[in-house]
Amino acid sequence: MSYQNYGIRPQLVERIKYKMKNPVVKDRIRQLLGNVTKYDLQDRPKVRKLVKAAAVILQEQLTDTQEDQIVAFVMGQKIDPNNTFHLLKLWGMFR
Repeated sequence: MSYQNYGIRPQLVERIKYKMKNPVVKDRIRQLLGNVTKYDLQDRPKVRKLVKAAAVILQEQLTDTQEDQIVAFVMGQKIDPNNTFHLLKLWGMFR
């Protein structure tokens, strides 16, 4: 299922992809997500906190609706950061 099905705008995704090309920003996001588990990514308050922290790093002003959409998307993917297949699937979604 695509991120667009969750109401996330392609313009936002493209802007974030562009910002992630900056090595400093990419490293800060990597540090933020480095110890995240699949259980963390199924805990709505933790996901919301991660989304807010990532928005600060990326200097993105997200509306409450955008936050809700991103949280719903992350939880809907049932991501296991230790599962290579899950990571490849996500990579394919955002290439």
